[in-house]
Amino acid sequence: MKQILLLILSFTTVFSYANQYQNIVNSEDDYQIIPKPTSLEILKGRFLIDSNTKIIGTSDLENEGNYLSGMLSNAVGTEISFKDAKNLKGNIVLQLDENIVHDEGYTLSVTYDQITISGKTNKGVFYGIQTLRQLMPSSIESSDKETELTIPATQIKDSPRYVYRGMHLDVARHFFPVDFIKKYIDIIAMHKMNTFHWHLTEDQGWRIEIKKYPKLTEVGAFRKETIVGHGNTWKNDDVKYDGVRYGGFYTQEEIKDIVAYASKRHVTVIPEIELPGHSLAAIAAYPELGNTGEQYEVGTRWGVFPEIYAPSEETFQFLEDVLTEVVDLFPSGLIHIGGDEAPKLQWEQSKLAQDVIKREGLKDEHELQSYFIKRIEKFLNSKGKNIIGWDEILEGGLAPNATVMSWRGEKGGIEAAKHQHNVVMTPTHSCYFDFYQTEVKENEPLSIGGKTTVQDVYGYEPTPKELTEDEQKYILGAQGNVWTEYMKTTEHVEYMILPRLTALSEVVWSSKNSRNWNDFHKRLKHLAERYDALGLNYAKHSLSTK
Repeated sequence: MKQILLLILSFTTVFSYANQYQNIVNSEDDYQIIPKPTSLEILKGRFLIDSNTKIIGTSDLENEGNYLSGMLSNAVGTEISFKDAKNLKGNIVLQLDENIVHDEGYTLSVTYDQITISGKTNKGVFYGIQTLRQLMPSSIESSDKETELTIPATQIKDSPRYVYRGMHLDVARHFFPVDFIKKYIDIIAMHKMNTFHWHLTEDQGWRIEIKKYPKLTEVGAFRKETIVGHGNTWKNDDVKYDGVRYGGFYTQEEIKDIVAYASKRHVTVIPEIELPGHSLAAIAAYPELGNTGEQYEVGTRWGVFPEIYAPSEETFQFLEDVLTEVVDLFPSGLIHIGGDEAPKLQWEQSKLAQDVIKREGLKDEHELQSYFIKRIEKFLNSKGKNIIGWDEILEGGLAPNATVMSWRGEKGGIEAAKHQHNVVMTPTHSCYFDFYQTEVKENEPLSIGGKTTVQDVYGYEPTPKELTEDEQKYILGAQGNVWTEYMKTTEHVEYMILPRLTALSEVVWSSKNSRNWNDFHKRLKHLAERYDALGLNYAKHSLSTK
């Protein structure tokens, strides 16, 4: 008799659970996801996360399973473990599904008693987890524990529009610690972006340890002082300095750690080693790399400097040595070589440079730059890498396998696509996050100038209408750029990227036809609550922009 009563009580408990969560009617506000999924169906019911919840998946999804386990365990204050699927049962299932078309695509199914996240690849499963994250209350991001954490039922099918969804960060003008670089990568991943463009060398600082050339960090990583306020060209003498030595660099062990951290979040790290211009810090460390042999100092002001690498065999050997170490640190198939803002005055006045022009049958200094970049490309190709560079690399003739990053508007990107070269769009008018983000600048932190609002970013279309359907396939995607001349702190960087990064994430992920500013702005207010819970500093005035 007692056994019968226990069975009845057990059945009653299960029925009560089902009745409690199975028929809950959810509202549209429960599904405020950015970037907007390809399709989302609102269903009845909610899934309860509690101590009985178990995550299962095959061993090749261990990384994603542990990521989700950490997220949910933190949210409810009890361990929710991930286990290999063999001979186990669980109510959250992670799986690979070869029937999903897009490599980064996923499906997410939530019912009252089961969650299933399927991806074509591990990336897709990871992005499905990021969507699941936004279906949960923003309080899961804080130290507060959820007494009853439920997730609204839904059926989502989703995949990105572009294969390149990037964010850039300049750590040369101002240096940021390893912990912040990881935080930056987390922000990128949360928005389903997949590329971190790490700008590591500049006139004002060399930030990557190169073991064969220790002076690059002993000398090149530090400047004696920094310009105060604006006054950002090398020709301007009417400026003030702070008189404070400034610098820092990342050791190779730190870089390996960051690259591994990013990889677990399916973020590719593309390093940038500037050449032939923006290289004053390297020339200050090794004067023989310059055109004059003079001893220079690491740059203390912003803008464009006349000092560029000499096109000598010594320089090429140096760069090959440097890039050999860089290639060993970064598994990315692309290495960014800069190529922008390289004044040709020193080459015009250099006998060596003029001799190279004559020897190689070049027309002028622009073709000399092309020769310079093509030599570097050939070397990197021999290492299994391709180059990506700013659109100035088009001048004098584009290197055969180069990808072009179009920043001076879209003209360079259009030209490159028409010549069947891959392109990443990052024009200043929509993708430069060092610009002011409002007309009302009185209460804004100091910026380089210009204006790019959240709505400007959201309205950007990366694929130019001038391209034919066949040419459009060369537009890989878009990237937001963060130049840090006027960003001394991590809080300032966060303020400048959020929520403009948020807008860009939907531009590069969601379909063009699904984009609607008013709808996005409504969802943004919900996501901002998550930023608050994460302690992120963002431009709150953007939430009231109409």
